[in-house]
Amino acid sequence: MAHTLTGRDPRSGKSLAVEIVDGCIIDITDGPENETAWLAPGLIDLQVNGFHNEDCNADDLSIEMLQRLAGHMLATGVTTFLPTLITAPEEKITQNLRIIAAARKSDPLLQHMIPCVHVEGPHIAMEDGPRGAHPREHVRPPSLAEFDRWQAASGNLVGFVTLSPHYTTAAEYIHALTQRCVRVSLGHSSATSEQIHAAAAAGAQLSTHLGNGVSDSLPRHPNLIWAQLADDRLTATFIADGHHLPPDTLTVMLRAKTIARAVLVSDLVMLAGLPAGTYNTPVGGAVELHIGGRLNVAGTKYLAGATATLADAIAYVASQTEFTLGDAVQMATENPGRFLDNRGTLRVGADADLIRFHWEQGSSTLQIEKTIVLGKIQ
Repeated sequence: MAHTLTGRDPRSGKSLAVEIVDGCIIDITDGPENETAWLAPGLIDLQVNGFHNEDCNADDLSIEMLQRLAGHMLATGVTTFLPTLITAPEEKITQNLRIIAAARKSDPLLQHMIPCVHVEGPHIAMEDGPRGAHPREHVRPPSLAEFDRWQAASGNLVGFVTLSPHYTTAAEYIHALTQRCVRVSLGHSSATSEQIHAAAAAGAQLSTHLGNGVSDSLPRHPNLIWAQLADDRLTATFIADGHHLPPDTLTVMLRAKTIARAVLVSDLVMLAGLPAGTYNTPVGGAVELHIGGRLNVAGTKYLAGATATLADAIAYVASQTEFTLGDAVQMATENPGRFLDNRGTLRVGADADLIRFHWEQGSSTLQIEKTIVLGKIQ
């Protein structure tokens, strides 16, 4: 069944009419001149730990929990997301990978929305600061044998791995994962500049929430942030929530990487959307959620994930930096989509994963009017 969706392109401002048949975009023509809504590809979030009390790292993760999580993501305009598993015992990681794989097999919508899983850790820095909210007792060096067990448990569902390249075996491990078509991202690290560049040479392609997951104190130069900003082989992901990076810092980092090599991620955790208070969670243990959304490891200044959605992040970039709404949308659609078989584009032949939304300068989030997945309104 054919139907048409209209809206203005955030990048060009042009009004478009997108014709959809059998879940695909078959034509794009001029839309009505008086169109007031925006139209964009569905948002793509490469880092989602949880949301609205649903947790990918829960001991009791279930298919139903993932279905509820997907529903919450759809409500914020996200049509593709990567469940993100953090540092944990191997048995815990493989158990939750099995459940995510089973959920995809049982639900066609989940199979489409979750193309792969992001494992953030356990091969990260052990020190306070770089380690963030990850449990120290489960940090360990890279192991290709362990990675292969993850893939055996999940049917090769791990598509992204975040690690620190300070380990002596990091380059070898990165090369092996790259040969397996897995994207390696650098994060939660105490690495030197030389180790950053060696990791990129070995095949690492991304930086995980650049500017966070590092020591409070770094040499002015050289340091691992400068190295990742300078290395054009690395696309950087950023958490644009006002807590992880101040506006000036985010602006300068985006200028350095350029829009083409920048991706917005939420790093959402299960407490996103819940009242302020102290909680105990699998991500971070005891954490404090403050009014305004800042989430800290209890009794410390270290952040323990984020509570702002990708729709919030787009609005933040467009309101608080020099970059436009179109730039911000690109960083949450086309750019992450490059790492997922070129999802996130508004073109003939693409899957009809789309959002129609409203936004005005200064608004704190996008007002999602419609979320479309494979041509169907969700």
